[in-house]
Amino acid sequence: MAARRADAGRMRSRLPAPLRILLGLGGVLALLVPVVPAGAGRDAYAASLSVAFVVAMAVGVVRNRPRRPLAWWLLTAGVASWVAGDVLWDLYVWVWDVDPFPSPADALYLSAYVLLAAGCWQFVRARQGGRDREGLIDSAIFTVGFCLLSWTFLMRPTLAAVDDSVLARVLGAAYPLGDVLLLAFLVRLLTTTGGRSTAFRLLVAAAGTMLVADSAYQLVSLTADDGGGILTSLWTLSYLLFAAAALHPSMRGLTDHGPPAGWAFTRGRLAALTAASLLSPGTLVLQLALHLDLEAWAVALSSVVLFLLVVLRMSGLVHHLQEQAGQLAALARSDALTGLPNRRSSDAELERLRARAQRDGTPLSLVMLDLDRFKAFNDTFGHQAGDRLLVEASGAWQSALTVATAGADAVLARWGGEEFVVLLPGLDAAAAAAAVAALRPATPAGQTFSAGVAQWDHHEDTASLVRRADAALYRAKADGRDRVLLAGADGADEQGAGAERAGTPGVPAQPVG
Repeated sequence: MAARRADAGRMRSRLPAPLRILLGLGGVLALLVPVVPAGAGRDAYAASLSVAFVVAMAVGVVRNRPRRPLAWWLLTAGVASWVAGDVLWDLYVWVWDVDPFPSPADALYLSAYVLLAAGCWQFVRARQGGRDREGLIDSAIFTVGFCLLSWTFLMRPTLAAVDDSVLARVLGAAYPLGDVLLLAFLVRLLTTTGGRSTAFRLLVAAAGTMLVADSAYQLVSLTADDGGGILTSLWTLSYLLFAAAALHPSMRGLTDHGPPAGWAFTRGRLAALTAASLLSPGTLVLQLALHLDLEAWAVALSSVVLFLLVVLRMSGLVHHLQEQAGQLAALARSDALTGLPNRRSSDAELERLRARAQRDGTPLSLVMLDLDRFKAFNDTFGHQAGDRLLVEASGAWQSALTVATAGADAVLARWGGEEFVVLLPGLDAAAAAAAVAALRPATPAGQTFSAGVAQWDHHEDTASLVRRADAALYRAKADGRDRVLLAGADGADEQGAGAERAGTPGVPAQPVG
């Protein structure tokens, strides 16, 4: 069954033949953009490919019918707005012979950032299925670091340009700000807990390629360089990847949320966060190395914010570690099946109670208790019924013990298998035997138990006390079960509170539940 599920998963992640053809042929055509001579022909060639890829993306959304289509339609609208901006830009340049900056094409480009970010946010909300403090902090760390780089090398130089109009400078600075916005939501998408399907990987690759192309264009535009068609090729490839993501069948479940967010730190995530945290000092070093004007305030402010975010992230990790340590400690002290203290806990508690009895001069009794013919019960009704018997018996005994000892500091623990130990501080052997005898009617499913009671003599060690109670228990079993025997001070057993129940001894009455 597991092998069939794995094969089905591989089939879903495999690219269908038409999609492989589209990626192969479209990739070749996109990579040929720099080969076409610069001018109207190259731009028309790239625009034709871009429009075709947007149409393919819309076809994919319509055909695959995703469970939450809004996110996909927002992405499609964002890519379409970007491509429309390209087409309008080309018309301004090659048809109308007008400087396209600033122009309505800028409104299309800037709208594309908002639409793409909104689409990513829809994916984040759907995939996360709950709060994710760590993912938000990680996204903020990357965003602050990238924002510093964008401000230092793109926004500030654009705003400081004296040859451009105020509108041109503001619009020029808005583009890198749009990239920061898109990066923030892309990183947030990467930190979600949903599955990493083929459509998800294609979508991330598309957005990443678009960010690289756009950031590189803004950087080279400061030097009046068009990138030789390489950047146009990258943009076209990003449109192709968006189309491939929408056409892949796994896009239907891209908005399905995953399990609750984990807090484990993978090496890749730690390395990425480390690199992002070092962007502030790295920017300062780069400015010094290139003899650029220092952005002291920007570096200082981003360093403070990054430091606080890292401290917040580490505090979350410490909190999770403390929670896990508490859970592990609880598991180490408790029996996984019954929830009672386990043997290790009962040993530690016995030492504590013995020291208190020694100090106060009070009695202390220990009872070894064992369900009768538990193996026969398991063989008759099955191990699951046996587990239920142990759980119900421990719960019933715990309640009856509280009543029998009037809420005293009694401890019921699972010693192992069907054997339990009862610690009764302040009770002598006779009182302890009476308290344990009160548990017999509470035993579920018509079952019985045998028990051995030993009172500490204020001299022996705990191992000897346990050994005496255990010997009394086995004597009770040898004498016919369903009885409580007292252990004498010298190890001899004395008759205690125990009379066989009415009915046939040794025959399981009924399964639990």
